[in-house]
Amino acid sequence: MADALVTGGNHRSCGSRPSRRLPLGEFDVFERPSADCPFDPADGHRYTADGVPVCVHPEKVGLPPARYKSDGIPFTAELELPVSPADLDTYLRQVMHGAAPGILELLIEQAVREIPRVHPEVNVIQALRRALD
Repeated sequence: MADALVTGGNHRSCGSRPSRRLPLGEFDVFERPSADCPFDPADGHRYTADGVPVCVHPEKVGLPPARYKSDGIPFTAELELPVSPADLDTYLRQVMHGAAPGILELLIEQAVREIPRVHPEVNVIQALRRALD
């Protein structure tokens, strides 16, 4: 039987996470384990009845729950910038550090476009450096 947990280090992910082995869009993300995505002890992964790999910890993979592979749902990233520029660093840090790698790229691109529009007084590069540090 496959070990379902990653051991050692400070890894936030479990060993059965499809995001560790598959590209974005090639797996679904469920809110929690359920009968709709049983654990397969033979390989240590969860699958839908149709055989689509499933992650059941959206907070660890950095994606909201959705049937990305099953339903062909595209990935989107929507920044909701705070009204006050004083809150920008905290907001960006939370969003950026919790995002999946592919989503992170989309968020950075969006931040480069939107921060100057919403907060023209903010240096975008410095804000992103602080957020990603």
